[in-house]
Order: sequence, then C-alpha cells, then structure tokens
Amino acid sequence: MLDNIQEVGSSQTTFFELLGGQASGVENIRLLVETFYDIMDSDPKVAALRAMHQADLTEAREKLFMFLTGWTGGPQLYIERYGHPMLRARHLPFSIGDAERDQWMFCMINAMHRLKFEESLMIKLAQQLYGVADFMRNRQEN
Repeated sequence: MLDNIQEVGSSQTTFFELLGGQASGVENIRLLVETFYDIMDSDPKVAALRAMHQADLTEAREKLFMFLTGWTGGPQLYIERYGHPMLRARHLPFSIGDAERDQWMFCMINAMHRLKFEESLMIKLAQQLYGVADFMRNRQEN
C-alpha cells in the first residue's frame, strides 16, 4: 500500500503526509482504523480489550479515525467536534493495564501489517502510538 515513502523521521514530514497527505491520508487512516477494529472484533487474543467496548463499534471507529487524523498531522476532526481529546481522562472509566495496552498495540500493528505499510513507517508509527497507549494505563501491575 504505502510504497515509495519519504524517509520516516524527517522533522518536516508528518505521519499524515507519509500516509498520503491530502490526496489519500484520510482514506489510509480510515482503512487503518477499520482494519484495527476488525481485528479487535474477531481475534480471541484481544477478547479483554474487545469486552471494554460497546457491542456496536461504529462510534469507537469514528472517534479513533477522527483522533488519528489530527494526531498524525491532518485535519483536526476530533477537536472540531469534541474539543481537546483529554485521552487519559476519557479512558479513566476503564481499567487499563499492560495487557490492555499490549492488546491495543497488537491490533494496531497487525492492521499496519495487513495494509502492507512500508516497514520504516510502521516501526516509527508503532513507536509513537506505543507512547500514547502506554500513557492510557491507569492500573498498577504487580
């Protein structure tokens, strides 16, 4: 899918641009989110993560799509509709530990693999997303 990408890590290139910019970045983020939730909805390895979500994933899909679009450097769709993401505060009602963080990352990395993201982009994006996912942890592990 995302071949011939500029060097990842360039201080002047956003993830949104690397994902296709205005031409196809929004569509690529939509595909990433749809694939992410398809994995979460079907893979028994992430049953605990899936159980934290409503039966109908439509709203979750849309919110993650809007958030990631802005987070990657594209249009600030989430902020325009809901205001500041306040990610940690919005996730406090859920008990999130290492297992939930890792299940979320499992879905995201597998989605990038399925969509055949260029390896250097996938690695850099996964590193940045891991930081966000790790920040969501609100349960102490033993």
